[in-house]
Amino acid sequence: MNAIQIKDGIYWVGALDWHLRNFHGYTTNRGATYNAYLIIDEKVALIDTVKAPFSRELLERIRSIIDPSRIDYIISNHVEMDHSGALPALMEACPNATVVTSAPSGVKGLTAHYGPHNYMAVKNNDTLSLGKRSLSFVTTPMLHWPDNMVTWCPEEKILFSNDAFGQHYCTNTRFDDDSDFCETMQEAKKYYANIIMCYGKQAAGAWKIVKEMEPEMIAPSHGVIWRSHVADILNAYEHWSSSVPEAGALIVFDSMWHSTETMAQTIAEAFTEKGEPVKLFDLKQTHISDIVVSLLDCKYVAVGSPTLNNNMLPTVAAFLCYMKGLSPKNRQAFSFGSYGWGGQANGQIEEELKKCGFDICLETLKIQYIPSEEQLKELSEKIKSLK
Repeated sequence: MNAIQIKDGIYWVGALDWHLRNFHGYTTNRGATYNAYLIIDEKVALIDTVKAPFSRELLERIRSIIDPSRIDYIISNHVEMDHSGALPALMEACPNATVVTSAPSGVKGLTAHYGPHNYMAVKNNDTLSLGKRSLSFVTTPMLHWPDNMVTWCPEEKILFSNDAFGQHYCTNTRFDDDSDFCETMQEAKKYYANIIMCYGKQAAGAWKIVKEMEPEMIAPSHGVIWRSHVADILNAYEHWSSSVPEAGALIVFDSMWHSTETMAQTIAEAFTEKGEPVKLFDLKQTHISDIVVSLLDCKYVAVGSPTLNNNMLPTVAAFLCYMKGLSPKNRQAFSFGSYGWGGQANGQIEEELKKCGFDICLETLKIQYIPSEEQLKELSEKIKSLK
């Protein structure tokens, strides 16, 4: 388990989690990495640690370069345990190291997790000299915890960007240009949708700061390091954080006896005839964390369910709860579904869509029992009339 040099005197010493398949309800089908970076200068700094079970891997990579006891500073950009979990092992291996974290949230969070230590609290734009290099700290609260900050090394033009610009993506390559670019961007998009989207305002602010820095390399806490496609990921974040999708329809449903499914397919065909790109998802087949990626692109959101025991289906309720937590903005939405007698599900869905802050562009579309050809035609015309 050797360190990998990313620039002269700067090394990746993180850990590879090939087997992770779920992160807080977000499917990670390509695993994850926990990135940590070692800077060798007159002073030695470690930027972030790894998840606790990977502490040995982190220490072995550090030992391939130096004795861990030589570390002077441990920079904790983020308290969350996939970043800070190895701190107890590091504190034991380098007891004289100072842990640098944000004031006051970083100190408070680390103390709550790991007890008192030699903490150095830093504020926005504080700097730390390592010798030939310096580190500047930019606080990014609520991207995505209150303690979050990023670390900038101006001499090397490297941004250690914490969760921003990351991907849950495990690969034996460390750089974007050694990896499949389309795969990397898709994982970056999924990461943004599931982790960052609800903090879009903060992401937009961070994007402006990073743009002004003009980094040559962005080294996130998860996934591969950006060096050849820095402009691409910055442009993507500009688009995603704008929350202004221009076109497209996201249609999400579950069905009992295929009637709601038939309505979903009719809605999809009507949007297609209208010239809108369509993403159609059956909640029995696709995980909600994969579905919400399409929220970044789609202007329309249609959610359908039959009525079961006076309620929407549990899969639909789970999707709406998850989507509402991500706080997507500036969408037009409507509900649809078949019913036997009560038909309460559709009104419930519409209320949840309103709570998401969506504009309801059509009254709920309800059809009793099995849709007739005439009813489906009428449904199609309503979709085509949307502006």
